[in-house]
Amino acid sequence: MRRRTEAALGRALPVGSLVGLLALGFGPPRAVEGSEANPWPRIREERVQTLLPRAMERVGVDAWLIVCRENANDPLALHVGGENAGATAVFLFLRKAGAVHSVAYVPAGEATALKDIGLHDEIVVLERGQGAIAAAGRRLRELDPSSIAVNSSAEPAADGLSYTQQLALARAIGPDLVGRLFSSQGLVEEWLSIKLPEEIEIMREAALLTERLQREAYATVVPGQTRDSDLARFLKTRMRELGVEDAWAPDQNPNVNSGPDRGHSHATDRVIRPGDFIQTDFGIRVHGVWCTDIQRFAYVLAPGETTPPADALDKWEKSKRGSRAAFGAMRAGVRGYDVDAVQRAWMKQAGSEPVRWGTGHPVGYWAHDMGPALSGAQHPEPPSGASRRELQPGQVFAFDGFFSWSLEGGGTKTLSVEEMAVITDTSAEFLIPPQEDLILIPSPVR
Repeated sequence: MRRRTEAALGRALPVGSLVGLLALGFGPPRAVEGSEANPWPRIREERVQTLLPRAMERVGVDAWLIVCRENANDPLALHVGGENAGATAVFLFLRKAGAVHSVAYVPAGEATALKDIGLHDEIVVLERGQGAIAAAGRRLRELDPSSIAVNSSAEPAADGLSYTQQLALARAIGPDLVGRLFSSQGLVEEWLSIKLPEEIEIMREAALLTERLQREAYATVVPGQTRDSDLARFLKTRMRELGVEDAWAPDQNPNVNSGPDRGHSHATDRVIRPGDFIQTDFGIRVHGVWCTDIQRFAYVLAPGETTPPADALDKWEKSKRGSRAAFGAMRAGVRGYDVDAVQRAWMKQAGSEPVRWGTGHPVGYWAHDMGPALSGAQHPEPPSGASRRELQPGQVFAFDGFFSWSLEGGGTKTLSVEEMAVITDTSAEFLIPPQEDLILIPSPVR
């Protein structure tokens, strides 16, 4: 690892950009070499050209139609070039001969900017009175594809087609083609779950920064005075200084908790005390696109202690071993359910209380991204849904190692060593070095 200085961490990043990481000693990753401020437009184009054809072929999609509009846009607008849509626009992706031909149907007032982006093969300019959905429908009737994917799904990221848009599309394509519409969920999962090598490097750099900020926050703790909410505010301040965004709901990022389990929650005003395990669940979004999700744990020593008590260390080691068991099971071709089952077996052997949460989830464009879920074995039912899906090279996961115990007076405390890993051709690789030891916070001797 390259050396990173404390002084450098005080400098600010341009908003939404990792270019400032160069000043922090974090680079240069390939994605930020030179003067490029944001690599997303170039990476997006490469994803459309290289990954989308493969995804459409694997799922058996001939045509994929996405409708974008102002104020209530499709969740995938950023991925197809429709993030700035005002009036209704349609983006149509047509599979042919191992490639994809993309067509954008846009109002005249928005066509120039979309042409400048250069993402689409064809821009159809619509004059006043011409509807984008009607125009795309005419094209589909001419092409007569055997399957047309639309964003209508129980999965939110693939559920952007509104009811009125669906009615308009049905009128535009006619009854014969309506029967060929089906949900794009499988296509979206296949396409978005795989990250290009350059994207993985961006996420790696972002993960390094995420962990470094957590360690910075822990260095500010004064037992008996500092509150969980103080650590959360510290991290929010550092995020603003560095120009990075929240990876999930801002009110719950970071989730700092030194007390009993609270699940997905906000940091409270609980005062941190000797004997506490402190959990910080934290994620950042960089370039407005890529997310991280990492937990780091600290232990507050009693006055005069130099190491945690044996019981505390035992709990930590059991949690860590759960993480490593899950990591060892992660490889291409394995179902997400099976990874979860490996950890559940270890938890039972280690004497952990049951934990309701799954072992892990994809992370990338959202903190809970598209792809296989490392979960399901906590329930008696057979695997279903995302837990049945097989891991593939290029998928990135955030995953936990669990150890949970009951507290006097009720409630539980769970250590959940959360790391990030990418699936390779042969196994899995930690995105950054995992946490091996508890971060120790000394208490002043009175």
